[in-house]
Amino acid sequence: MLDDFCGWITAERRLAKLSVEAYRRDLGFFFAFLQDHRQQTIGRQVLSNLSIADFRAFLAARRQGPPAVGSRTLARNLSALRTFFGWLEARRGIACPALALVEGPKLAKSLPKAISPQAAQDLLALAADPRRTQIPWIAARDVALLLVLYGAGLRIAEALALKGRDLPLSDVLRVIGKGGKTRLVPLLPAARDAVAAYVTQCPFAMARDQAVFRGIRGGTMGAREAQSLLQQLRGQLGLPSSLTPHALRHSFATHLLAGGGDLRTIQELLGHSSLSSTQIYAAVDQAHLAAMVAKAHPRA
Repeated sequence: MLDDFCGWITAERRLAKLSVEAYRRDLGFFFAFLQDHRQQTIGRQVLSNLSIADFRAFLAARRQGPPAVGSRTLARNLSALRTFFGWLEARRGIACPALALVEGPKLAKSLPKAISPQAAQDLLALAADPRRTQIPWIAARDVALLLVLYGAGLRIAEALALKGRDLPLSDVLRVIGKGGKTRLVPLLPAARDAVAAYVTQCPFAMARDQAVFRGIRGGTMGAREAQSLLQQLRGQLGLPSSLTPHALRHSFATHLLAGGGDLRTIQELLGHSSLSSTQIYAAVDQAHLAAMVAKAHPRA
């Protein structure tokens, strides 16, 4: 059952490998708990008759551990359960009404951690420095990847999903994001040129169905390799541990807003299905918003 569900979110929802692994891990915790809690074979009857108390007991057990987890992990666990039981009802006809009544933990909204424009420039300069790596094409790849993340606001999975058939990149990048949704993202000339320079230097052929960004041995570059790259660069520059590939996407949105971009446009560029997902960026630059109101409002 779990394998079928993971196959569905991979094929139908087009989730990245790491996201699928997270779902499998979270649901694995739930099934292990349920087996111990109910002392029954987990099948159709057990799943459809689960109570609010069962779900609350699972969340309580996860919070207490071991290992103990926080509210954000609990919220992710509950989200995974809702997705899984939604699939169960739609594909297997197994409904569990109790889950809809389970309240998740309250979360404090955290602001995206963006780096400064100067830090972004320093990051790119260090990535391009020939003294950093003995392999020129690796340096070119790293610069190209960073520019695609920071210059187009792509998720790391979206950047690493670029294929040879997407080359040469045009002024507008066609991106397939979460849930298989397609969006068009303008690509800065600097990012386009960096990718072209990397492709020229890369020793591996760019076949149509092969990844653009490659690992040292020619395989698809993984998300963990990209995370390791950022860890190395931020360490040398003394930048905070919050500088991750996703932080470059946050920085893209934050710097656009600071430069006069509107939330609706940023929503489209990021591929957010709801404006509420984008509105958190408004809190990042209150000074910009205040200045915009002072300039535009007729009573200012």
